[in-house]
Amino acid sequence: MSDHALADRLAGRLAQVDATLDAAVASTDALADDASRHLIAAGGKRFRPLLTLLAGELGDGADPRLVDAAVVVELTQVASLYHDDVMDSAPVRRGAPSVHSVWGNTVAILVGDLLFARASALVAGLGPEAVVLQSRTFERMCLGQLHETTGPAAGADAVEHYLQVLSDKTASLLATSARLGAMFGGCADDVIDAVTGYGEKVGVAFQLADDVLDVASSGDESGKTPGTDLREHVPTMPVLLLRRRVERGEATPSDIDLLARLDGDLSDDAALSAVVADLRGHGVLAETRELAVRWAREAAAELAPLPDGPVKQAFDDLATALADRAV
Repeated sequence: MSDHALADRLAGRLAQVDATLDAAVASTDALADDASRHLIAAGGKRFRPLLTLLAGELGDGADPRLVDAAVVVELTQVASLYHDDVMDSAPVRRGAPSVHSVWGNTVAILVGDLLFARASALVAGLGPEAVVLQSRTFERMCLGQLHETTGPAAGADAVEHYLQVLSDKTASLLATSARLGAMFGGCADDVIDAVTGYGEKVGVAFQLADDVLDVASSGDESGKTPGTDLREHVPTMPVLLLRRRVERGEATPSDIDLLARLDGDLSDDAALSAVVADLRGHGVLAETRELAVRWAREAAAELAPLPDGPVKQAFDDLATALADRAV
């Protein structure tokens, strides 16, 4: 299959995903229907469905269950965003007002639960193995959110704790996205394991790149208000690296001052803008960029068992694009 043929085939399948996704969130209840469609209508990268469909191309790519699998992972992702935005008090998601800022926290949480239920109903049609995989993934996502909320245990390395949070909260679903695609593509076990490892590492790279974008980008680029995570004191890699410098006695007076301001009240827009500007020029942001690039390269290295061709190249290009997001 040529690169153009692959791109055309994936575009056609993604259109099927969007149509199936639209049907999956539909509700006869007007409020549930409006709120469920809110983030779906806002768009998004459809990165997880793309991973599923692309992994399926490593086999015959013809199994109609590939589309349902791609919808399952996107529904799961969107549902988690409804909950995350409540916990983070994020005002914007995908360039649109977050659901909780329109309908309130209670509606956002309940509609997130509704979308998880829709994903569960759809995955039930994919068979027992997919159901177990989805449930284990959901468990990891919940544990990742829990551990992000509670923070590292006393004496634990906060940076390593955070990387584990990223693996569970974000990377687990990307790994599952690729694994479902390879499974329903009829791939051999070594290929299934390779794309699963790729998805796990690409997921960490993806979130590290987001940590960079939270500081370095405009809201138009990231779909979120710059500094949202900083304002809500959500741990991110640049802040954790700065904190480690201070704890190890390697910080300058300006580092100590910056950390104190990051730990303080950032509800004022001017105060938030000031710390964002200071972090943009700080070495910890460069360190985070380097980490994102390293994880993306390690993800690409997982592709070794895959046959050469446009599908493998597309996976490699995705890893490169993720690394470039952080640069």
